[in-house]
Amino acid sequence: MTTGNEPGGKEQDVTASPGYGAEPRASYAVDPDASRGRLVPEPSSPTRTPFQRDRDRIVHSTAFRRLKDKTQVFVQQEDDHYRTRLTHTIEVAQIARALARALRLDEDLAEALALAHDLGHTPFGHTGEDALDEAMTPYGGFDHNAQSFRIVTKLEHRYAEFDGLNLSWETLEGLVKHNGPLTDTDGKPIGGFADKGLPAAILAYPGYEDLMLWSWPSAEAQAAAISDDIAYDAHDLEDGLRAGLFSVGDLADIPFVGETLAMIRKRYPDLEPNRVIHELTRRLITAMIEDVIAEALRRLAACEPKTADDIRKASGPVVTFSPVVAGVDRSLKAFLFPRMYRHSDVVRIRKGAARIVSDLFACFMADPNRLPAEWCEDLSDLDERRLARRVADYVAGMTDRFAVNEHRRWFDDTPELR
Repeated sequence: MTTGNEPGGKEQDVTASPGYGAEPRASYAVDPDASRGRLVPEPSSPTRTPFQRDRDRIVHSTAFRRLKDKTQVFVQQEDDHYRTRLTHTIEVAQIARALARALRLDEDLAEALALAHDLGHTPFGHTGEDALDEAMTPYGGFDHNAQSFRIVTKLEHRYAEFDGLNLSWETLEGLVKHNGPLTDTDGKPIGGFADKGLPAAILAYPGYEDLMLWSWPSAEAQAAAISDDIAYDAHDLEDGLRAGLFSVGDLADIPFVGETLAMIRKRYPDLEPNRVIHELTRRLITAMIEDVIAEALRRLAACEPKTADDIRKASGPVVTFSPVVAGVDRSLKAFLFPRMYRHSDVVRIRKGAARIVSDLFACFMADPNRLPAEWCEDLSDLDERRLARRVADYVAGMTDRFAVNEHRRWFDDTPELR
C-alpha cells in the first residue's frame, strides 16, 4: 500500500505504519475527566465517560435512526447496495476512530462527533438541503450542519428534564465547528456566514458564544471532519462506478487513482471488475488515512501543543491532508462533480426531489394545520419567521420515503424518482 504522502509510490505493509495500537491519550487530547459539562447539569456515570454517554445518546436518537432512509448521493434507488446517509455515517465513524487511536486522541469523542455530523440532513441529501435553503431564504436560510446542532440541542424530545440530548460542551463545540471557525475573535461571522450571519439554530442556543466559535475545534473534531472527506471521496467514487455513471477507464488521469489502478491491474491482471473497484476503494482510504496521520504528526511536532486548548488556538487545522493529498482530494471532487453529482440521470432525479421538498414546504406554510398534531402546538403564537422554521424542522426530518408519501398525500403529480 502506498503512503498518503507519496501517492502512487511503492507498496508497503500497512501493519508497519506508525500510530497503530492503543496508547495513553496525548496531552493535547480532550480529557473526558476535565469536561466543561452540560447545559443542564447531570450526575456523572460510574461506568461511562461523558463522551461515551454522548455517543450512546446520539445512536439512540430518533434522528440517527432516520438516517437509514436518507439519500447519500442521489443515484438510482432500486439497488440496495448504494450508501445511505446512515451507512456513510458509520463509515465516517470508523475512520474517525482509526485516526483518533493513531494520534492518541479521545476515540469516543471523535466517534460521537462523526455519528452526529449528518443528523440534520434533509431527505434527498444535498438536493433537499438546497431546496429547503431556497425556500427558507426570507427566514434565515437552512444549513444541515446547523440543523444537526438544532436537533441535539432542541428538537429531540426524549428526556424528562430537557429538550435535545444535553450533550457535553466538547461534543457541541466540535459539532458546531465541523467546518472550522465560524467567527473572528471579535465575533464577526466569517467564511460562508460573512454575508448572511450565523444560522438561527446556533443563535438560539443559550451561551452559544461560549463555544469559542472563533477558534478551531478540538483535534477529535478535526479527525471527524477529515474522516467525512475521506469517506465521501472513496465511497462516492465506488457508488458512481457501481451505478455506471462512469467507468474505471475514466479514472486514469486522476492523480494517485490512475496510478493505483495500474498497480492493481499489474498485480491482478484477471481480477473481476467488482473486486477491482473494491481494491481501489480500500487502497484510497488507507492512503488517505495514513497521509492524515503523517501530516498531523508533522504539524503536532511543529506547534508542540500541551493542551486541547492549544489545538483550538493554533493558526490552522492540525488533523488534515498533506498538500500532496489535498491536491488528490481536489482532483477527485473535480472529477465527481460533473461526472456524478451533475450526471444527466442524477440531475433529472434531483429536479424531482427538489420539487417534492419545495412543494411540501409551501403546502405546510399555506396551511400549518396540515402538520401532525404534535407540531401544531401554539401555532397561533408563531410569527411567519418562527412558523417557517417549524415547517423546515418538520420537512428536514423526513426520510426520503416519507417525503414521497407525504407529497402523494397532498399532491396529484408526485415525481417518479428513478
